[in-house]
Amino acid sequence: MLFFRSLIPAICWIFLLSTLALAQPGFAAQLVAYEGAKPVAVNAIKLSAEERQWIRANPKVIVASAQFPLYLFKDEHGHWSGLNNDMLNRISAMTGLNFVHEESFSTGQLLGRLEQGGADMSTTLAMSDERRDFLDFSHAFGGSAWIMVGRAGAPELQSLEQLSEKVLVLPARHAMEETIRRDHPRITLLTVKTYAEARALVESGEADATIENETGSQLYPIGQLKVGHTVEGSWEADRLAVRKGQPQLLSILNKALEAFPPAELRAMRLKWLDGIAPRPALSFWQQLSRWGCWGMFFVSLFALLSLLWNRRLAVLIKRHRDVEKDLGDQLAFQQALFDAMPDPMFVRDLQGRLIKCNKSYEEALSKRFDQVQGLRLIEGNILPRETAEMLHAEFIVQIETRKPRFTRRLLLFNNGVRDIDQWTVPFYGADGHVRGLLGGWTDIELRKSEGRCQCAR
Repeated sequence: MLFFRSLIPAICWIFLLSTLALAQPGFAAQLVAYEGAKPVAVNAIKLSAEERQWIRANPKVIVASAQFPLYLFKDEHGHWSGLNNDMLNRISAMTGLNFVHEESFSTGQLLGRLEQGGADMSTTLAMSDERRDFLDFSHAFGGSAWIMVGRAGAPELQSLEQLSEKVLVLPARHAMEETIRRDHPRITLLTVKTYAEARALVESGEADATIENETGSQLYPIGQLKVGHTVEGSWEADRLAVRKGQPQLLSILNKALEAFPPAELRAMRLKWLDGIAPRPALSFWQQLSRWGCWGMFFVSLFALLSLLWNRRLAVLIKRHRDVEKDLGDQLAFQQALFDAMPDPMFVRDLQGRLIKCNKSYEEALSKRFDQVQGLRLIEGNILPRETAEMLHAEFIVQIETRKPRFTRRLLLFNNGVRDIDQWTVPFYGADGHVRGLLGGWTDIELRKSEGRCQCAR
């Protein structure tokens, strides 16, 4: 009790400092944003027989993937990550679909792969009339607007009308390309392979503007660029694009999206997309106050952990000694029980080497355990050579087949032929893998003679 009473002041300090630190509004917002959702149990959705058959017939769903930061990208280890990857992992757990990413390096290459049947679906394509000719689109699971990006120093772009008689650069086969060609013919449209090339042309002055996803427009240093207004009426839903001719896959994806818990979807989007917009800079005193509070919090926490460490260490040492004693008692009991068996018994590993035997086994073969430990039957002159080779071969076959064996036979020992009931069974480890054989035998003549002696008495 005195020990815990001494901890009360430290606990009070930690509580007070934690409250002060968490009171900082900016930092509190970040904590809320990244605490995200708690793990949610994944329940398999109900699929039709036709849909289950499609999954069995298509063990892999090829996803044509182009890197788009935060939505879909490769991390430093080369693994796919991002919001859309999390979505696919969750859908995989709900449906049994196995998604395999195949990287494309531009929108045009990605669309070409889908058109030619080299991929089954994609996660980063916006819907357009051109794409609907060869793609089906799933239900929406979010969305964002298209943003105009121009040069710094130029008038802020507020509408596409401002780009009349000017050059707009877009990645080839952009979702907005068809709309701009149809509704704004006075805009000179230039196409390149990637968004990076489009931004570079705007910075160099060879183009007046480009159009990017709302998320993408905030991800890169502004430099010579300026983020303008949203393209009016261009809000685009996030959808999964499926190559036509796969109605079962589209139906499975839609069912998964319908069953997706809204709270978990919100948490995923917060995890990846919250905080993209620039945050106002904290003043020097706000930063000093915040880091000072957290510094005191960690110092106090370290002091508390130091006080608790000796107590915890003593408990762990005592527990370890108790476990060692219990284990020793169990091993001693098992050996005593093993030695008390009247019939010879043995344990052999996967190569047929002797691991353990009881006293009856030593007496039956006239060998001490330390003389035969680790030996196979064909080693050490334990049995006549013909007998040893036959039994060793049976043991190896039995380990491979994992079948128990019970047989009555006449067997030649070093001291003569005996009529025995022999048994051997495989034994398994906690991981379910076979570890060796447990076996033994009963000497029939010995049992009969013991029975006659008891009757005589």
